[in-house]
Amino acid sequence: MKSPSFHSVLAEPLSNFVGYKQALNRKYRSETAALCLFDRYLSEHHVAGWQFIDNILIDEFLKSRPRTRPRSYNHLVGVIRRFFAWAAVQELIPRNPVIAKLHRETAERIPYLFNLSDAKHLLEFVRSLPDKSIGSHRALIYETVFALLYGLGLRVGEAARLKVGDVDFTRDTLFIHETKFNKSRIVPLGPKLADRIRRYIGQRYGKNYEAETPLFSFTKRGCIHPGTISQTFHKLLPMLKLQIPQGVVRPRLHDLRRSFAVATLLRWYRQGIDPNSRLMHLATFLGHVSVESTAVYLPLTQELLREADQRFRAAAPKAGAE
Repeated sequence: MKSPSFHSVLAEPLSNFVGYKQALNRKYRSETAALCLFDRYLSEHHVAGWQFIDNILIDEFLKSRPRTRPRSYNHLVGVIRRFFAWAAVQELIPRNPVIAKLHRETAERIPYLFNLSDAKHLLEFVRSLPDKSIGSHRALIYETVFALLYGLGLRVGEAARLKVGDVDFTRDTLFIHETKFNKSRIVPLGPKLADRIRRYIGQRYGKNYEAETPLFSFTKRGCIHPGTISQTFHKLLPMLKLQIPQGVVRPRLHDLRRSFAVATLLRWYRQGIDPNSRLMHLATFLGHVSVESTAVYLPLTQELLREADQRFRAAAPKAGAE
């Protein structure tokens, strides 16, 4: 990865901080871009050293970078705060000068969760996709892609970049190469998905392929672009006629991955398994670096609340029992 170019008086510590984060297998791209904005601000305002950086300067910098969305503003504040927290630990400064408060997200997104019936309808409509002059086997390709996104919780980029050689039919697994957080992992397919991919390769390529052949491609050269998959998904959405509850936003392609995570948690509840004992397993399966990252994918749906309540009532002692 190309090292960022910092030019202000804090160029060296900024570069060291980014290097530290990347050494932890973090790509840190959007965060580095935010730090470059701060570095440019310091240069343009001729800040001469640590002693001239206080909460007033930080606030002026934040005002110079207006953010219409609370999430975007909070991201910028968070990156700057973490940098100065690191600098304080390194004893470069006596205290963290960032005291700006985060903006309240009054219109928090409530994601749409696809159930099994929704997913089946999606695949049914995908099968009717016609071929194009530069897009043969469209129905076959998209049906398999969406099945993997919903059935395995893959990121769309992970599915798009798969090669035929990443499929191991001996062990029925997929090898996911370094993606987000520079992590690679092996994902078990299960018999139904393994059969689906085996049939897909036979119909799409027959026996004329090599290990580096893209698993999903319209040209047999380059892999399908994740944006192309997303566009097709959104064109199909109106056909599904989904009943979207009040307060829930229009479904996104990424919600297929989120739906997999929530469905897994629900299955554990119903099987009497303590989710806390398995959450690290799910984080590893999804390719997260921590359980905290996985927790973001698990909104408290009414169904989850019912299952949790039932488990609590079953475990709680009866009234009056000693």
